[in-house]
Amino acid sequence: MKERNHAFDLLCGLCILRMLMLHSISLCGFRGEFWFGKIMAWTFFFMSFFFFKAGYFNKTVAGNSWTYLKDKSKRLLVPYLAWGLIGSIIYFGFVWGVGEHFEKTASRLTWAHVYRQSHFYGDPPCWFLVSFFMTYVVVHFVEKGLNKLRTMLEGAGWQQSARTIQTMRIVSIAACPFVSFLLWKNKNPMWLSLNNVFMGIYFFYLGRLWRWLQTRVSKQVIITLSVALILCFITGNKLWHGEYDMSLNKFVQNPWGAGINTTFALCGISGLLLSLPIGRIPVVNYIGQHSMVYFVAHYPLIYFYKFTHQAFGRAIWGHWDEWITLAVFIMAICTWLVPHVESVPWLSGRYKKVINQL
Repeated sequence: MKERNHAFDLLCGLCILRMLMLHSISLCGFRGEFWFGKIMAWTFFFMSFFFFKAGYFNKTVAGNSWTYLKDKSKRLLVPYLAWGLIGSIIYFGFVWGVGEHFEKTASRLTWAHVYRQSHFYGDPPCWFLVSFFMTYVVVHFVEKGLNKLRTMLEGAGWQQSARTIQTMRIVSIAACPFVSFLLWKNKNPMWLSLNNVFMGIYFFYLGRLWRWLQTRVSKQVIITLSVALILCFITGNKLWHGEYDMSLNKFVQNPWGAGINTTFALCGISGLLLSLPIGRIPVVNYIGQHSMVYFVAHYPLIYFYKFTHQAFGRAIWGHWDEWITLAVFIMAICTWLVPHVESVPWLSGRYKKVINQL
């Protein structure tokens, strides 16, 4: 049996820990602190890593389209709807059940949220599952179309069909960040927050390219290149700082810096860790290995904690002791939920793989 890749579990665990801590800190009112901005400035690329990882490990997006769509729907859209419902029950249960304590919250509710945003009021991070699903879908049909075009060119006797298709693929991928930027400049017009899918496609293919390169050069070359890329990220993030917020498809400060520095960081950090003998770090790697549960469950738990306090007239805003208690509460409950959630496919997306399905 092939040994599990500890490097990617470590990176996933760090990404999830960062997300949990920043979300809980934000809801406790410390988002405006100086250090919060600094953390965001040097870790903004973390959510992009999951798209990069998907491309890195993905072997094929080919096969029967209907079978492919059903599989991705079960693994991503079903948990999306399930946890959206759970989050909504908690959220609206408080807002409507004890409305006298939630007048400001209720006043901010809008119907436009239903079709404009892909996240639920009770579980905002769910946007990721919809964007992840659409990235897989678009990549599938792009590859299917390119394969059909290659077959047509070969049938017509075109000698450079493979090179032509590869060129078209590279140009299309390179254009994705620019499309994403144009959508942002035009106030992100796509429904369900799908404006970020183009960046998702770019990161997905970046992962595939990075995996391909690692099979063609020595480990020493990858280590040297990875260190160089990390140094480029540090330098570039200082001189041409830019951030890409994937949840909002938002480019902050220098858009070129956001795209290029993210590329350097994703390839450099993952390449270095993959090339080194990384052991298993118990807590962090466990979270990375079961990241789905922590991802979908943490925000409904934050709301439950916050709204329970609010209903009893106790504020958590601006209280460090409440943030510490909240962080422990989230980690403890999510860890307890792991085996229970993963045993239910429609909650975890963990369905048994069908041999030769794709």
